[in-house]
Amino acid sequence: MDIRETVLRQLKNHREGFSLEQPFYIDQDYFRLDMEMIWYRDWLFMGHDCEIPRVGNYFTVQIGDYPVVIVRGRDKVIRAFHNTCRHRGHRVCTAEKGASAKLVCPYHQWTYDLDGSLVFARQMGEDFDKAQFGMKQVHCESVAGYIFICLADEAPDFAPVRQTIEPYVAPHRLWESKVAFESTIVEKGNWKLVWENNRECYHCAGNHPELCRTYPEAPSATGVQGAAEDPFISEHWQRCEQAGLPSTFTMHQSGQFRVARMPLIEDAESYTMSGKRAVKRPLSDDVKISHIGTMLLFHYPTTWNHMLGDHAISFRVLPLSAEETQVTTKWLVHKDAVEGVDYDLHELTHVWQMTNDQDRSIVEENAFGIRSPAYEPGPYSPDHEGGVMQFVEWYTNFMTERLQGDRTKLSAVA
Repeated sequence: MDIRETVLRQLKNHREGFSLEQPFYIDQDYFRLDMEMIWYRDWLFMGHDCEIPRVGNYFTVQIGDYPVVIVRGRDKVIRAFHNTCRHRGHRVCTAEKGASAKLVCPYHQWTYDLDGSLVFARQMGEDFDKAQFGMKQVHCESVAGYIFICLADEAPDFAPVRQTIEPYVAPHRLWESKVAFESTIVEKGNWKLVWENNRECYHCAGNHPELCRTYPEAPSATGVQGAAEDPFISEHWQRCEQAGLPSTFTMHQSGQFRVARMPLIEDAESYTMSGKRAVKRPLSDDVKISHIGTMLLFHYPTTWNHMLGDHAISFRVLPLSAEETQVTTKWLVHKDAVEGVDYDLHELTHVWQMTNDQDRSIVEENAFGIRSPAYEPGPYSPDHEGGVMQFVEWYTNFMTERLQGDRTKLSAVA
């Protein structure tokens, strides 16, 4: 049976409230289908506006088979291009980040302007038309300091993403921040296991002592389960919204992205061992009150985020193989905050550095057990793992719709 038909049948037969069958976590063919159906066709978070603040600043990223470069143009617009030279395919930009007046392929020095147009290609003959060989553009959108790209020829409508997240994120003015620290780790587990682990705090008390000093392990903490019925959370939302900070739980009908401003434990203001602010300089002058908790932003399949009064933390998920996932964490502070004066880097990063490493170990042990021939899908806790169930529901629905849609298109062509 064709792999698409096999996966579609399994998804349709998936038992609600249970984990997925083994191949979804370990099989390379299933992984390639994930890449084709989701990663190569949907909006993906890549980084922040503040990482490329000036004309000619760029950074590169690899999504599966696709190398991409994201650059700020002379008109200040942020664009993304396939990072492959139109001559013979060499990567144009080979560094992770940099700055350049033009993008020059190191192989034969074909030179592109910051808008992707080819401006120089030596000795290519009289009939050579440079206008036909510009870098291929990738769909790119910037919203409230977040850069998203889409590799598909035709991108899904980005307007729902913008309309949902911009009011919540904009008060933090992340385009006026800077990356104080960046960390990238590789977790030896499928990207879906990374997300499943993130979507619950059932495991937190036994595994995250540093995080649990400030972040509540209650199922309602992410907004998915019973948050609106929790008087403490409802009071927090009301207080923040009165101060001009959109806060109530909002999720797109697809389940793919959502936002909510959630309180931390007791008097905590930041993810530190003491619960006190890690950064003296506020992240944004638009936030007029203290104790705003954390503004949570989730967008499947690439990012979860925390925005606090003193700093923000973004997480980017990129699959490397069926059993390897890259997780990049960035700590953002106000662009004028000075290390050693306004913040101590260890204090700023310690809690999530520890938490990330603990999660890496959990995901890898989870993956190790799933490889066993004895593995079979197990039940999620309805009391604590509603977030995981929501993620798996999104994945199964999303993949089913894409696979059925492709099957319909192929039938019509035939």
